[in-house]
Amino acid sequence: MGTKLPPRQLELYRAIDEILWREWDPIGISDISTARDEYYGYLPEVYRLALLGDRAKIADYLFWAATDRMGLTTQRNQHLVVADRILEATHRIGIGANDT
Repeated sequence: MGTKLPPRQLELYRAIDEILWREWDPIGISDISTARDEYYGYLPEVYRLALLGDRAKIADYLFWAATDRMGLTTQRNQHLVVADRILEATHRIGIGANDT
């Protein structure tokens, strides 16, 4: 992101990072510690979309990343589940578009 985030925004950023690594993990590498940075490139956009609170846009982006960028065959509903988890974290932390 290039800038320091306030504490709650940083908490959300880290929570999304964990969700992408542990739950989204479309290429199945979360047990390989040396690959921990594999999904970092997707994190800023997912974070931005999480702040907007748009479930469909988060899922669409994750679906695009898995299918178009990674060349995988996935179902959109898999990404909706992850989008829900991301939005749960957003609500738990209590942050949204007005907090940016």
